[in-house]
Amino acid sequence: MDNSSLRIKAVNLGGWLVTEGWIKPSLFDGIPNNDFLDGTGLQFKSVTTGKYLCAETGGGTIIVANRTAASGWETFSLWRLNETTFQFRVFNKQFVGLNNNGNGIDVVAVSTTPGKSETFEIVRKSDDKSRVRIRAPNGFFLQAKSEVLVTADFAGNSEWGDNDPSVFVMKNSGGLQGEFQVTNGYGPQRAPQIMRNHWNTFIVEDDFKFISTNGLNAVRIPVGWWTASNPTPKPYVEGSLQALDNAFLWAKKYGVKIIIDLHAAPGSQNGWEHSSSRDGSQEWGKTDENILQTVDVIEFLTARYAKNPSLYAVELINEPLAPGASQESLNKYYKAGYEAVRKHSNAYVVLSNRLGPADPREFLSLASGFMRSVIDVHYYNLFSSEFDSMTVQQNIDFVHTNRTSQLNQITTSNGPRILIGEWVAEWKVNGATKEEYQKFAEAQLDVYGRATFGWAYWALKNVNNHWSLEWMIKNGYIKL
Repeated sequence: MDNSSLRIKAVNLGGWLVTEGWIKPSLFDGIPNNDFLDGTGLQFKSVTTGKYLCAETGGGTIIVANRTAASGWETFSLWRLNETTFQFRVFNKQFVGLNNNGNGIDVVAVSTTPGKSETFEIVRKSDDKSRVRIRAPNGFFLQAKSEVLVTADFAGNSEWGDNDPSVFVMKNSGGLQGEFQVTNGYGPQRAPQIMRNHWNTFIVEDDFKFISTNGLNAVRIPVGWWTASNPTPKPYVEGSLQALDNAFLWAKKYGVKIIIDLHAAPGSQNGWEHSSSRDGSQEWGKTDENILQTVDVIEFLTARYAKNPSLYAVELINEPLAPGASQESLNKYYKAGYEAVRKHSNAYVVLSNRLGPADPREFLSLASGFMRSVIDVHYYNLFSSEFDSMTVQQNIDFVHTNRTSQLNQITTSNGPRILIGEWVAEWKVNGATKEEYQKFAEAQLDVYGRATFGWAYWALKNVNNHWSLEWMIKNGYIKL
């Protein structure tokens, strides 16, 4: 078959080389204090003042203990050093520390680069993990002396009573479960073995055989920027490149095409766990140096697999989020990334549309100037309140009507091809029957089958059944 007429019918190998906790939660089970991962938000209520610790004005000045309710300024985001030692990042991105003028015991949030004086230990009460004391770098414990005075000068032990100003009741507002959290959570001794075991068992050669015999012709493989780095930067661990090498061998053997998808770019292009943000920050694309580092990743991966007949497309970045990822920085990156691929390969080059407030046509003219270019869009009847109360039929109608028109809006005769790089037969309908799921899947296959490059289901494997194409095929929900 002429490659130019191949329509991609792909599945995403999500949760394999870029960790997402919800796909395989058991990966996190063995982490000590696994409710204290990087990026976890903690709120501390003083038992003596009855109020929450707060970074006054969101950071840049003192810490107080006078807030009756907890929101952004009262949430401290963890940077984990080991299972009991942490740095606390506040709303405006400074770190909690001790003032270095005067007495050195006032608790402040002024430093933007954490060091020894911003490093604290969380001590949990053995029979009530939500009661904590915080040991400061000077060896003393934090105490709420009053609502407006928080100091690091409480010495000695605690009976953990409600009259002890060094005791706080902690609330956990949740966090991230990505590659940074899992590797830094297990730490340098345990993470290498845990991750290699995951890579060697989660996706295996048999999966490529299953893919090739069930009507699929391609895989989209999410990878992280660290896979192209030698030596591997901490806390990430070595071995993901070897796993990717295996995928290319298996793909060649079973005649499966590969789309390499840079899912996690340096600095994080969306602040989410699946781009390996440490704490929800989104820093990608803010400097030319960062963009060039990302181009180097693309060039390394393209050069490595250029001679493998399975390399079909290189996706320069996944789901950049507007407005943090600007159109300007993406234009600059897409041009340089395209050139980097073309130095080594004639593979298709995939540009992602931005999520968030952005025009779906904003990269069409840029892409039209490239040879063999593709625009990637992701269509989920999820993640937006408009879907929350839709019925079965309304969801199906939305696919036929709205998705068709969205697809038509970006499909041009001489422009880039279109990839629906992620979609799933899952929705907000409660108690839907198998037959209703089948209809929903069929509607999407019908409409997305018109995408000029093809589509990719998210994902092959997932503990949530409908998100697992393997489960959906084996159980007769989807037939290709």
